[in-house]
Amino acid sequence: MTKQFDPDFGLTAQDYSRHRAGFPPELVERLVTAGLELPGKDVLDIGTGTGSLARLFARAGATVTGLDPAAALLEQAKELDRAAGVEVDYRVATAEDTGLPEASFDVVSAGQCWHWFDAPKAAAEVSRLLRPGGHVVIAHFDWLPLPGNLVEATESLITAYNPRWTMGGGTGLYPRWLTDLATAGFTGIETFSFDLAVPYTPQDWVGRIRASAGVGASLPPEDIARFTEDLHRVLREQFPGEVLAVPHRTWAVTATAPRH
Repeated sequence: MTKQFDPDFGLTAQDYSRHRAGFPPELVERLVTAGLELPGKDVLDIGTGTGSLARLFARAGATVTGLDPAAALLEQAKELDRAAGVEVDYRVATAEDTGLPEASFDVVSAGQCWHWFDAPKAAAEVSRLLRPGGHVVIAHFDWLPLPGNLVEATESLITAYNPRWTMGGGTGLYPRWLTDLATAGFTGIETFSFDLAVPYTPQDWVGRIRASAGVGASLPPEDIARFTEDLHRVLREQFPGEVLAVPHRTWAVTATAPRH
């Protein structure tokens, strides 16, 4: 029987904190254009990880609570917040059972994490937590595998080491999340996306991949070490250079809380 794929991002907290590119500031600009103001709002960021989205919203003037089941990631988030000069209230809990009071937030966000949730339960909890007229934001910031590019080569290597990882070949678009929200009664569902290239040094790209679900969060240490060596070799031989321009896509869906 194939072992269930159940990554633990707490195992890779340091790489996650150091190497994973955060959401671009342009995301806030696009949200404002979409009619979602953040200054002075109470925001809950579920599945916050190391606080990438939470920090972005705190910088935009929101009062932010970040929530994640991995305490090790939240410790990294606090260090990054101190360096950034922002404050976020972090709590250990799951998106499906936050333990927070109902109708206590203007915005609930989920960055790079909705696929890990039990969607019906998470959507119901988000609905419970939002005030009347409140909004949910589900956002992703994904690398893009294109024919012959370094992302495609990297994903091939991940799959070779971890056949249980089936998250490669993505487009950075998530139409299923729209269905999740509509089924839960959310209205005014809208999406937007934009592409950009993120500069990585080879060392940082290797660290970024070690921090992924298919490597550092699920492989044994000896396999992670061998994978690291092999990915360095792939970069040297196929994609030489001091800076790698890695294509990414930012995608987001916003929706209004259902009436109760």
